[in-house]
Amino acid sequence: MTMNFPETLKKLRIEKGLSQQDLADQLYVTRSTIARWENGSRLPNALMVSRLADCLHVDLNTLLNDASENEEVPNVIVVDDMKIILNGALPILEQVLPNAVITGFTRPAEAVEYAKKNRVALAFLDIEMGKISGLDMCRTLLDINPRTNVVYLTAYVEYSFDAWKTGASGFMLKPITPEGVLEQLKKLRYPFSFGDVEKCVRS
Repeated sequence: MTMNFPETLKKLRIEKGLSQQDLADQLYVTRSTIARWENGSRLPNALMVSRLADCLHVDLNTLLNDASENEEVPNVIVVDDMKIILNGALPILEQVLPNAVITGFTRPAEAVEYAKKNRVALAFLDIEMGKISGLDMCRTLLDINPRTNVVYLTAYVEYSFDAWKTGASGFMLKPITPEGVLEQLKKLRYPFSFGDVEKCVRS
């Protein structure tokens, strides 16, 4: 794992006049994720490097040559076509799952491409996303990796009956709360290592 990437990322971000929060907002990650990339404690996977290159308007190879993927860290995705919901969910999920790579998507197609290239341990899916149904997306994600845990997010409790037919692990009413996420983690079909989440919620 090279240490050139953190320095390159920080230099490019500053040159573009972006704060860590500005860049985080564009990538649908949290500010602390950017901070970890810049201090070298964690590096982004290949797809996130590609998104970084787009945001910073640099050649992809400039970043790819300095970054490497960590397969041991669980990948968690959140898919919701409303940016305000997504931005509210990301810091909560990072609080509860500090050892996971958490990535947000407003476009379901991008989330599917991410899942094809990365083993997704847990996916939080909005049910109503314009022309795309979260129920259909769940089936797609499970076709890619049958061991992906899917938790639906919705404001409408009546969807719960249809949700259980898709092989999902859980169902949450919006908005996301740390306690609600913790409760869903206890019900995962395919548990994975995510650290002392109860300690994170208490703190």
